Amino acid sequence: MTFLKVAPAVFCAALIGAAFSPSAKADDWNRKTVITFSQPVETPGVHIQGFAVLPPGTYVFKILDSKSDRHIVQIFNKDETVIYATVLAIPNYRLRATDKTVLTFRETPPGQPDVLRAWFYPGHNFGEEFVYPKSKALELAKVTNTPVLYTAAEVPLEVTAPITSAEEPVVVQLKQAPVLAVKPTGEDVEIAQVVTPPPAEVAQAPAARLPNTASPMPLIGLFGLLALGAALSLKLVRARV
Repeated sequence: MTFLKVAPAVFCAALIGAAFSPSAKADDWNRKTVITFSQPVETPGVHIQGFAVLPPGTYVFKILDSKSDRHIVQIFNKDETVIYATVLAIPNYRLRATDKTVLTFRETPPGQPDVLRAWFYPGHNFGEEFVYPKSKALELAKVTNTPVLYTAAEVPLEVTAPITSAEEPVVVQLKQAPVLAVKPTGEDVEIAQVVTPPPAEVAQAPAARLPNTASPMPLIGLFGLLALGAALSLKLVRARV
């Protein structure tokens, strides 16, 4: 009889757990990452005026918009009240994922800020290889003697108001902008010389890597019906006992 008394409560707890479990994937979807820089870091993209170089401090990285061939990354202050940069990035594949955030930087001359190259989220094989304006990309290519991603699209490099939507004109322009790579000689090359495309088996099954954005309501409704059926069954059993 004790089981008959506590069983409805157990079913209710299971239903509540099902209702709230989808929110646990939120950070994995936008890849929210808190990062602390101990020295100034230069970032590409569209910046709030005066913040092309971020001072030492704590920042939050997030994905604003994600397509198969390019992503839009935003860099916030620690409290996520200011968006310092909105950056175009191309997915770059690595064979081995790690359980920690990985940032890579471009080589720069002594005395200059570090230059952000790529960001890898924990547990993901795909990272974000950042795209620079062509003049900056050429400068970096000459310093590192390697090709650097660039876009020649005429997008503003500084804005006075934060970019908060993937539908804003600047973001749409970034998503549609052609992306190439420039060699130290100034010659253009394909981006495949900079980023590694995914293996064929990964490219053929993109659905397995998409974020869980479907509504949980059908699942919650199913659990509700199951709980109701179980309660009625327990009532009948109790009546027979």
